[in-house]
Amino acid sequence: MLIEKIYNNNAVETRDKDHREIVAVGCGLAFKKRVGDEIDDSKIQKIFVLSEPDMNMKFREFLSYIPLDYLTMGNEIISYIQEKLSIEQNTLLYLGLVDHLYGAVKRFQNGIEVKNVMLWDIRRFYSEEYEAGCHILQIVEEHTGVRLSEDEAGFCAFHIAEARMNENALDMRRITDIMVELSNIVKYHFQVEFNQESVYYYRFVTHLKFFAQRLVNGKLYEQDEQDELLDTIQKKYVNSYKCVEKIGVFVKNRYSYTLSSDEMLYLTIHIERIIYKSGS
Repeated sequence: MLIEKIYNNNAVETRDKDHREIVAVGCGLAFKKRVGDEIDDSKIQKIFVLSEPDMNMKFREFLSYIPLDYLTMGNEIISYIQEKLSIEQNTLLYLGLVDHLYGAVKRFQNGIEVKNVMLWDIRRFYSEEYEAGCHILQIVEEHTGVRLSEDEAGFCAFHIAEARMNENALDMRRITDIMVELSNIVKYHFQVEFNQESVYYYRFVTHLKFFAQRLVNGKLYEQDEQDELLDTIQKKYVNSYKCVEKIGVFVKNRYSYTLSSDEMLYLTIHIERIIYKSGS
């Protein structure tokens, strides 16, 4: 492979065997090299495929200021996330996490602490991602000697959740806000605290997550015409159905969205389970 562009001593732009534009990263990869020189393949630590123009611009800017140590650390973090959460290779997630962590370490070294106002909600609704975020802090400490705060585990979790749901940060914030609103309706209707260790809580949160995502994206739920089953559930789970009616009124008034029969059915079932079977 021949060097087409040099970003710094550790990163160059070239083309792979399929003639795709790629960025190759490795310690001293471009040291004493010029455009047109051959790349030493043995020094390549990571390769990024350049695809979209906007992404390419962001990536080139990213490489101009992120040290190689952080790129290497990012490889370890992404490998962990892929194994832990079964996420496919995601360049945006890599860039977002490494960029954030680089800034977080710099802020820490300058005595600046940023509070994560969504931390409690992130722990509650994105527990798997939050657990991964806590492990990421361990990796950062091993590489930099800096132990970042729990707030940063929450920020990392949010980046991971964005990637898993394929949403941008603004929509993720809106999705999380909706989940908070709806779960609070349930909590105050029944005057309970949820058992967050329950499998029913996990299923309820997952259902809320995808419902909120549909709401934010304006995607209506496809009807399966289960009105007869809903009628049965309504009579069997009276209190849970009343709670769903409250949710329906709230969603209609706030978001101009009408719950379908199927959505009312599944919400009723999830609420019944989380209230009466999870030990909440």
